Amino acid sequence: MNQQPVQGTSLDAQVEAWKQAGITVTREGRIAIVRFDAGDKANALSHAVMRGLLEVARSFERDHELSAVVLTGAADKFSLGFDLRDAQRVSKMGLAERREAQALGPRLCAAWEDIEAMTFVAVEGWCVGGGTALAVAFDVRVAGEGARFYIPEIERGMNMSWGSVPRIVNLVGPARAKQMVVLAEKVDLDSAHDWGFVQYKTARGQAFDQAMTLARRTAAMPPVQLRMCKSGINAYANAMARATSVMDRDQYLLAQTSGDYAEGVASFLEKRPPQYRGD
Repeated sequence: MNQQPVQGTSLDAQVEAWKQAGITVTREGRIAIVRFDAGDKANALSHAVMRGLLEVARSFERDHELSAVVLTGAADKFSLGFDLRDAQRVSKMGLAERREAQALGPRLCAAWEDIEAMTFVAVEGWCVGGGTALAVAFDVRVAGEGARFYIPEIERGMNMSWGSVPRIVNLVGPARAKQMVVLAEKVDLDSAHDWGFVQYKTARGQAFDQAMTLARRTAAMPPVQLRMCKSGINAYANAMARATSVMDRDQYLLAQTSGDYAEGVASFLEKRPPQYRGD
């Protein structure tokens, strides 16, 4: 494989900032390969990582030569989700500042969904919360044996946001979506594949290689026709997505004012079962 780093004087400073956040971008012909590894045990989606991944996605907007993008996380886990340390810092801001900070997640996922090239995400190990929200913004999910998907937001007194609920429903239907979002079921790879949440399953450690195989197949297609086909499918599938998720950022801010949100975060940090009262 001949992977070359993304170069260009206008990108040099930006690429260096991405590296500081644990993000690297390389190129193989019409394929871009994006890796993020924050270097912590959770491979958490901190604000720095999220801003970097948002900028990476937007950097592809005018790249007419691009046919496919592959994203992967750490080797042993994709991501355990949004960094709660950042959530605690945001909670101390004023309302307008908090609302702007909470826009980062939705913008991140929308930017990846809006890439005109085909997008593939390779998942190993746990994919939790915000990691799952990011994964469902991609066209195709590939996961290795042992991968598990878990949306714990409701167990922490939060709603599921980032525009992810319509995307999940598109993949698995409303009943399965409720199992994932409302019941917070931990979904193993076999179930995720059977439900249509994951399109390709592989041996442990082989998700990235399989995603690259699919990306190379995609890159061999006529590039303009590829983009037109993807655009038509997404336009139909997401026709009502904006209408149903437009308020989820404000719903999160509302949930954040509740006693149950405070209890959810506290119980997680204190490693004890939460006691919810509907406050």
